[in-house]
Amino acid sequence: MPEAIWITFAFGLGLIVKTIGLPPLVGYLAAGFALSGLATTTGLEIQETAALAHIAHLGVLLLLFTVGLKLKLRSIISPEVIGGSLLHFGITCAVFAPGLYLVLALDWTTALLLAIALSFSSTVLAAKVLESKRELRAFHGRVAIGILIMQDLIALVVMSLAAGKTPSEWALLVFGLPLLRPLLFRMLDASGHDELLVLLGLLLALVVGGLGFEAVGLSSELGALIFGAMLANHPRAQELAKSLWSVKEMFLVGFFLQIGIGGLPDQQAVIFAAVAALVLPLKGILFFFLLVLFRLRARSSFLTSLSLTNYSEFGLIVASVALPQWLVPLAITVSLSFVISAPLNRFAHGLYERYSRNLVRHERQQRHPDEQPISLGDTRVLVMGMGRTGTAAYDWLQQKESYVMGLDSDPAKAAKHQAEGRNVVFADAEDNTFWEGLHMPDLQSVILAMNDIEGKLIAARMLRKLGFNGYILAHTMYRDEAEKIRDAGADEAYLTMSETGVALASHLQEYLGEAPGQPPPRGTGHA
Repeated sequence: MPEAIWITFAFGLGLIVKTIGLPPLVGYLAAGFALSGLATTTGLEIQETAALAHIAHLGVLLLLFTVGLKLKLRSIISPEVIGGSLLHFGITCAVFAPGLYLVLALDWTTALLLAIALSFSSTVLAAKVLESKRELRAFHGRVAIGILIMQDLIALVVMSLAAGKTPSEWALLVFGLPLLRPLLFRMLDASGHDELLVLLGLLLALVVGGLGFEAVGLSSELGALIFGAMLANHPRAQELAKSLWSVKEMFLVGFFLQIGIGGLPDQQAVIFAAVAALVLPLKGILFFFLLVLFRLRARSSFLTSLSLTNYSEFGLIVASVALPQWLVPLAITVSLSFVISAPLNRFAHGLYERYSRNLVRHERQQRHPDEQPISLGDTRVLVMGMGRTGTAAYDWLQQKESYVMGLDSDPAKAAKHQAEGRNVVFADAEDNTFWEGLHMPDLQSVILAMNDIEGKLIAARMLRKLGFNGYILAHTMYRDEAEKIRDAGADEAYLTMSETGVALASHLQEYLGEAPGQPPPRGTGHA
């Protein structure tokens, strides 16, 4: 079975590429081209097989299903997401299509489809970069993901139109799919946390969504996306997405190998990719000014734009349907954009600090509602990060302290706490501008309960830099991180697991104090 050898080779190159800070899929593409070159020079028969094509298709379906799991209406129904994505798409096509038509002497249909393929940004790369920096739920991260989802929807429409399939009369059943949502929710609840959860995802993405939609003459890609979107509002949707992440990545190896094995790039393909890389900064600049137009601050606009300054694997998927002859040039173009974009995004915050003076000039005076300055008023105790630990600390403090406030970088989470009666507001502790606009006249103590170490370090440093002399307390999982938090300005940083053990022992001591000599009754205790 040659596919097993090819995938092993792709793994090796992906691992090498990852060690130098690039996305592994660049290595997968390189593996495909290397195999194609090996076939050309040695005469070995290395061609795309039916099994590899099937693996590639499964990877695309799983990618779209996981995109659908993130397709929450509140993440895309906002002016900056809808307006920014549609305006960027329209302007890019209006500029690129005539340019490609004139320079490459293409027909208008091919030029337009190429412009459309180049207008998309990479969902895979942006999501990985934002997740690695713990910025998926930060304001700029949510805007970037919203725009990417809008682009994915546009790509699906283009693919459906380009495929030219005629739906059967049974396709009308699709309008009744929302009636299945309660059943799907129950199935997700009953699937547990292990292999059944993964199998449920595969069943919905590949069988019900993929084959089901193909059976009625609709796009299998559309089916996978719709079934993912139907589960997006379930509390365990993100758990399902994470459980499928590795499976999806494994199958996508087949997609990128398939492209490379299809043939080596010629001189024209390399020139096309180089020119596309040269105009790549224009893509980011356009995003920046569009987002500023929608009242985002320079920092949010810059970070969002930088994460979108690349070309997309969705462009390759569109090309595989509508422009198969352009698949290799576009593959080189996407790979080259990743080589440029990935390192830049690692230094995004430093780049903004360096050029912030020039960027801030373009801000509008009227700010976006999610980016207004914050005053803590008469707050005496501040809890930063309202996850499980922060919420538990807030609820305990509220019993004895009236002036408690919580901050969280996820606006949906902040709104949920507000609905439950807690004084919680949206704020991103990793945003320097938040600290510049912070007013805290009566603040006495701060609890740092954010998930990521970087956020705690920034918060501790900024509080001390602003002259805060009160008590700063944090928790962390690791002893070396606790030292870093103390060095940044915190008075104390406790180890989470150690404190959990102390809390359990104190509960037992309380019980033994209440009933000395009596063993605790089985099945009782504190949650």
